[in-house]
This record gives sequence, C-alpha cells and structure tokens, in this order.
Amino acid sequence: MAFTDSERTDIRRFCGYPAFGAGTSGFQNWRFYQAYGLLEFRLNYLTGAEEAVARRYLGQLQQIEAAIPAASDGLDIAEASSFVRNPNELRERGRLLDGWRRRLCGFLGVPPGPDLGEASLSFVV
Repeated sequence: MAFTDSERTDIRRFCGYPAFGAGTSGFQNWRFYQAYGLLEFRLNYLTGAEEAVARRYLGQLQQIEAAIPAASDGLDIAEASSFVRNPNELRERGRLLDGWRRRLCGFLGVPPGPDLGEASLSFVV
C-alpha cells in the first residue's frame, strides 16, 4: 500500500528535508539534489514490508515529537515539594527525537537532510 501524501510529508520532514511543494516545478526540488531524488525513489519503490517498518517509525516519531511541547508545561517549576523537574528534559527529548529521525534516514538509506545538520546534499549539473 503506497504512502499517503500526509505520510510522505512526515517522512520528508522527519528525515530533515524541507517542504516538497507541488512537485517538479521550480529551482529547488528533487531534480537538483541527489538526496531528494533518492528519498523520493525510496518512497515510491519500498516493498510492503518496508513500508510497514517506515510506518512504525512514523508512529514512534509522532509520539516523541508530541511529547516535546508537553514537557514545557513544567518549565516554570524549579522545585515543588518532593518533585524536582529535570532541567535537561527538553534537550534530552529533542536529542531522542533527532536520534529516531536519523534511524529513519538510515533505514531508508538516505543522508539526513538539512534540518538534521549533517546534510550532504550535492547539486546535479
């Protein structure tokens, strides 16, 4: 079963790539970057079993991502009775999310995108 547009968008986003837009028009699309083209190729030609694994990654990533804003609820509390907030919680959750994002990239066989900091995009001339 092919990925929905929403799943494709989430995969691109979690892999660190910017919005794809309307497709092959314009100067900043997959045609100009090998990594974009590779990601789109993978999304189009994964087997059913591979798509299932990618969907499990998406589910996990969505849960981790949703937990980050919730962690900010206690930022105004330094200490309350026996409860002491972990001052590094947001940073640790962000690292956890990025680690899972990199795992998805590794599974798909694509380099992490620009949003993950280690972009190895190259121009195709």
